Amino acid sequence: QVQLVESGGGLVQAGGSLRLSCAASRSIFSMNFMGWYRQAPGKQRELVARISSGGNTYYVDSVKGRFSISRDNAKTTVYLQMNSLKAEDTAVYYCNIWPPRENYWGQGTQVTVSS
Repeated sequence: QVQLVESGGGLVQAGGSLRLSCAASRSIFSMNFMGWYRQAPGKQRELVARISSGGNTYYVDSVKGRFSISRDNAKTTVYLQMNSLKAEDTAVYYCNIWPPRENYWGQGTQVTVSS
């Protein structure tokens, strides 16, 4: 059974926006930090943003001011609003708890930014 399902990726032009969604099971979502991660071709997977159960957020420096993470506790869904997208943001984006658990990785959603 699927516990984390990412959606919302696609192809956008540089400067554009996308909103990613991650639907989580309640058992995973509750009382955990939720994170968005990405892996670009030839690169290591990295944390780009995380949010606590209380709404405290963290962003990697490269996305500060452009990305915004949020969560809807009633829907057990975490979002990543991505604005002012750059070619360097091209990657497969994944959600997981933070710190991540290896068996929670899903297929991710592809974000491609064209310039």
